Amino acid sequence: QVQLAESGGGLVQAGGSLRLSCVASEHTFTNYAVSWFRQTPGKEREFVAAITWRGGRITYYADSVKGRFTISRDNARRTVYLQMNMLKPEDTAVYYCCAEESGLGSQRASEYDYWGQGTQVTVSS
Repeated sequence: QVQLAESGGGLVQAGGSLRLSCVASEHTFTNYAVSWFRQTPGKEREFVAAITWRGGRITYYADSVKGRFTISRDNARRTVYLQMNMLKPEDTAVYYCCAEESGLGSQRASEYDYWGQGTQVTVSS
């Protein structure tokens, strides 16, 4: 059972940057696809970014964050990062890291096998 722990959230002004980290408890994590989702009260979890393992380290992003956010992974450290630049108030949410065993990745939350507890990101205007 892989456990995921996010960190790096906080309060930042619009236009600022944050880097989120997701650390896994097991090395098997290195074979999984990993994504970030976000959620605001009363709404469904929203896909943000993914990085695959099978077929190479392919990355893809939600249109709302493309060009501003970058997902990367360091398998030696069992860590996936989400670099968030040019933050906007509408990026305010709890951000969750998740992993799925096939390594292919998905934009659907139901496809993921493991989830972290989330980290709050608040962007003030």
